[in-house]
Amino acid sequence: MDVKPRVDRDSRREAILDVAAEVFMESGYSAASMSTIAARVGGSKGTLYNYFGSKEELFAAYVDRQCLWQEELMDEQVSQASDVRAALASVGRILLTMVVSGFGLRNFVLIVSEAGRAPEIGRAFYESGPRRGAARVAQYIARATLAGELRPCDADQASHHFIGLFQNRLFKARLCNAAPEPTEAEIDAEVAAAIEVFMAAYGPRA
Repeated sequence: MDVKPRVDRDSRREAILDVAAEVFMESGYSAASMSTIAARVGGSKGTLYNYFGSKEELFAAYVDRQCLWQEELMDEQVSQASDVRAALASVGRILLTMVVSGFGLRNFVLIVSEAGRAPEIGRAFYESGPRRGAARVAQYIARATLAGELRPCDADQASHHFIGLFQNRLFKARLCNAAPEPTEAEIDAEVAAAIEVFMAAYGPRA
């Protein structure tokens, strides 16, 4: 159930980011080097620096690529949804799959392990990932509120409530290695239960 990014228009840049992802996952951010990444890509460090001025910039681009892909997928799924429940189901499935999948979980652990030593890494990830994702969900909620599908509310707060409902249990279990990667059916069931609670709190009044 690993989630991988779409191909970038610049195939060379995309190849560098693919290799960087492998090296960061294997070695961690601190131990990863631009030399190692350049060698695996099959070019010189000079070529690598033409695309990314530093390891920090490369890491930020690697994180941003994952987040942009996730946003594109969410937008696509929501645009095809027939109503607010279907939209929430799509959003929940994408966000939960991301954090409990093998890749998504390793990525989160990698970043958190670096955040204490390098707070800027943690902040950059939070701004590009969780915070931006929650803001995206808030936009969907605000539109549903205007359409009368949800009652008037603080869309940002409602967004965090919804995400917490479906991510909390499985994500903590996976983070502690206390549960195997959930199946698609288990993810769907977790999201469906979250939607019922969310709609009881935020759905239109009878």
